Amino acid sequence: MTAHVSGGRRTIVAMAVVAVLCLVAGVLLSRLIDSPGAAAADAAPPTAGPITVPVERRVIGNEVVLRGDVGYDDPIDLRVEAGADGAPAVVTGQVKEVGATLDPGAVALEVVGRPVVVLPGELPTYRTLRAGVSGPDVQQLRWALQVLGIDGGDPADATYDASAAAGVRALYQRVGYEPPSAGEEATEAAKAAREAVTAAQEGVRSAQALLAGAASPAAGASVTELDGAVRVAEARMQFLGAQCALPAEQRDQSAADCSPPALVQADADLQTARAGRAAAGVAPDTSAERAAVRAAQDQLNAARTALQQAEADTLTPLPSAEVVYLPSLPRRVDAVEVRRGSTISGPFMTVSGATVQVTASVSRADAELLAPGAAGTIPLDDTEVAVTVAEVTAAKAGDAADDGQGDEGAEGGGGESSAPTGDRRTVVFTVGALTPEQLTALQGTNVRVRVPVSSTDGEVLAVPLAALTAGPGGESRVEVSDGAGGTRLVVVTTGLAAEGYVEITGAKEPLEEGDLVVVGASGTQDEDEDEPSADATEDA
Repeated sequence: MTAHVSGGRRTIVAMAVVAVLCLVAGVLLSRLIDSPGAAAADAAPPTAGPITVPVERRVIGNEVVLRGDVGYDDPIDLRVEAGADGAPAVVTGQVKEVGATLDPGAVALEVVGRPVVVLPGELPTYRTLRAGVSGPDVQQLRWALQVLGIDGGDPADATYDASAAAGVRALYQRVGYEPPSAGEEATEAAKAAREAVTAAQEGVRSAQALLAGAASPAAGASVTELDGAVRVAEARMQFLGAQCALPAEQRDQSAADCSPPALVQADADLQTARAGRAAAGVAPDTSAERAAVRAAQDQLNAARTALQQAEADTLTPLPSAEVVYLPSLPRRVDAVEVRRGSTISGPFMTVSGATVQVTASVSRADAELLAPGAAGTIPLDDTEVAVTVAEVTAAKAGDAADDGQGDEGAEGGGGESSAPTGDRRTVVFTVGALTPEQLTALQGTNVRVRVPVSSTDGEVLAVPLAALTAGPGGESRVEVSDGAGGTRLVVVTTGLAAEGYVEITGAKEPLEEGDLVVVGASGTQDEDEDEPSADATEDA
């Protein structure tokens, strides 16, 4: 028992001794080892000297960086004009899918069994085109048909006539629908007009026959008889004259009656024969018959005019509810607002151009650096897609860039834009060739656009902007190290500045690639001020 207690005491004593030794060692070590802060405080300041970088040869480029929305150009809402009968516009088919393309002559929709045909043209539909109407919309129709390869007459002709109607019929045959009809009333009117012309033609023929009969000369046999009667009467008068001149005893008493009544009768017979012959050579009075012919001809002309108008009224029309014009085609279907069986009460479809574009808003200062035709890029996955500036116009109110989502300013020499809020420009970029997958990936996104606006022609001699200082006369200088601790100031001529570097286009003394130029100094108060103190912050 005593031995066990003595062993425990020895253990406790040993532990106490170890603890004391550790404490003493810790105190001694704390006096021998300095903390990093204390070491830094006790350290002597480094030797002051210049910070140098080598002169480089590099390409310097300045670019405008901005953000833009990807979409299709020129969105338009399509509407159907109300029909003449005022019936509900019920969709019966041909509903397009979003992403479909509308080409010239395509059917955008079927309403009440009739097509809505898409045609190229600036003027919207504002009336039904039918025979006799005239105006620029008729010329536009003829031109649109010509674009489709359909003969619709001369586009310079502003009157809707048979040639335009024939073109419309050909258009409907192409899209697979029956051409529009002028209506049963017009058809019946044309039929009645044709019957009236037939009756008038018969009237003219009858009047002309009566005139011909009244104006014809006497028959040949009657004229001969009249001539014979004149000769007989003349011969009898001559015979009687000769017989009656003879003494009575010498006369032929059986053949010659020389009594006064007989002589008077013979003379009267001669005058009658002569009068009859003379009457046969005079034209008859046909004034009444000629008047009848003129009246019949006037009636025929009126009937023909009525028929021409009636037939014109039956020409194939182009209803305003069956055509929509778009300034440019093809177009892409962006949204469809109807379905089969629904009734149209507003825009039934939104279409845009088939050309992908990027629309961005920039400050006026940056816009002045972007000219139509300037090339740029947008990122897509791990590649860059080429874009081209198409137009720069005054920005409209509500553009995305006005809400702080526009340009990021010109990088490099262009600097940050300082244009006031609202002094904006809209820049439209066309996009290069894209695959269907790329189109899908880009549609509706907001992308960064980079447009180089200036660049050196290849690699040039360049130094950091920090290496430049201004001389007493405003000249630019660089401080060149001689490698042995000394430096010299060299006056230089600068060119394009971008990306933190400036081009050296000339120097008063030789300056070559690899030469060291001073951009700062180490071990100076300036270096310590890289991290401002509280006092420095207050001064700022």
